[in-house]
Amino acid sequence: MTLFNVADHFVDRNLTLGRGERVALYTPDGATTYAELAALVNRVGNVLVDLGARRGERVLLALSDGIEFVATWYAAQKIGAVTAEVYTFLQPKDYRYFLDYTGASVVIADPVTLDLLREAGVDDRQVLVVGGTDLRPGEHDFTTLVAQAPDTLATADTTRDDIAIWKFTTGSTGAPKACVHTAASPIVSHEAYALGVLGITEDDIVLPVPKLFFGYARDLTALYPFGVGGAGIAFPERTTAEKLFELIARFRPTILVNVPTMMSAMVAHPAAAAQDLSSLRLCTSAGEALPAELHRKWDEAFGVEVVDGIGSSEAYHIYISNRPGAARQGSCGQVVPGYSARVVDDAGAAVPDGAVGVLEVSGGTVALEYFGDEEKSAATYRGDTVHTGDLFSRDADGFFTYHGRADDLLKSGGIWVAPSEIEHCLIGHPDVLECGVTGFEVDGLTRPRAYVVPRPGADVTGEALRAYVRERLAGHKCPQEVVFVDSLPRTTNGKLDRRALRTMS
Repeated sequence: MTLFNVADHFVDRNLTLGRGERVALYTPDGATTYAELAALVNRVGNVLVDLGARRGERVLLALSDGIEFVATWYAAQKIGAVTAEVYTFLQPKDYRYFLDYTGASVVIADPVTLDLLREAGVDDRQVLVVGGTDLRPGEHDFTTLVAQAPDTLATADTTRDDIAIWKFTTGSTGAPKACVHTAASPIVSHEAYALGVLGITEDDIVLPVPKLFFGYARDLTALYPFGVGGAGIAFPERTTAEKLFELIARFRPTILVNVPTMMSAMVAHPAAAAQDLSSLRLCTSAGEALPAELHRKWDEAFGVEVVDGIGSSEAYHIYISNRPGAARQGSCGQVVPGYSARVVDDAGAAVPDGAVGVLEVSGGTVALEYFGDEEKSAATYRGDTVHTGDLFSRDADGFFTYHGRADDLLKSGGIWVAPSEIEHCLIGHPDVLECGVTGFEVDGLTRPRAYVVPRPGADVTGEALRAYVRERLAGHKCPQEVVFVDSLPRTTNGKLDRRALRTMS
């Protein structure tokens, strides 16, 4: 039996390799070295054990981004517990769901989430509170307990086959489910994507747009760079274009972990032209499809290379990606080394290049199951293969293009239409900041409706946008209605929430 522990590999190994004085994490409060992080991980791990966290059990993080989040995540890994993290701006009913679903006996909270968790009802769980005051029975001050705890801690004798990480789905089609991953997933993904595609090194400093509860951001910020002695940046505030420009100027990161929605906001910002983003060697994009027109606008505005890709909680991280220096606008790229992918029809047979079908991905990071959902697990997971439900085509060069979700298709004029195709077209209009397309019924027939967020100061009509689409797409793809809105509904991961979009009037 070969032992392997995520915290040992991504934190403690840096001390063994002589990187103890290198910075692991930058925050608005200062920098933390690997030696300091390792000691803090040990202290927090001892506290978690004292509070009753056990190997194989879930530890729930409802915590804002910062050194405490990172140290607690690794502390749970070091004692052999299973990490599960959730968004910090949920409603009490949502926290109630996650408390029940995870069965966590220990919860990590802060002033942002504590009252909401109290309202949700933490029952007899132990709550470790970062920055809390006026604590109640069962609630414990993080700073006090950690200061009293020893800074040494034995690493649990875990292996790559032990369950280590829960990654939640977005919940855009139902209640969020946990994709259950072993300790092999992060190390395999690190080697395949972070090293094999991005070429991450000890000189990289990574700034995330999404918060660290989102695995895409956490791994790229506080796991992948740690594997080579690089550094990440964590900040507790909500992410805005202004905040990103401020952090880029202060910390001079080399990689920006981005999503299309924020890329659009940064491009449209009045101060965009004055920004110095020259420290960035690349910007990753994932979480939702990146329209080719937005990619082009980003290139014109900032000149920072975008490495677009697609991954999922089901397969842990990115499995198809463009390559630095060889990115194609409008494409998600090619298969990441170590993975295989094919596009299949409804019968499961591979379709020819250029044809649209459902993507299936195989690799060493595919989850074991959706926790507690045998039916959905059986429909999605087949050994080391995941049936994604995403519509793709592949060209002769092996580049994959996204065509939306199979369950999002609209039948307009008797012909199937992908909402994403209409959205990507509208994004190309100079007066459109964001848009989302769904279907609505007219005399028993489904027709496309576009919800559009106009750019500040724009003076555009719905008919002008419909004409714009008609000039570029087939007639049945033209929205019958255009509705102007201030914002679009999004999931906690920043994806367009199509279920909520369909309920808008």
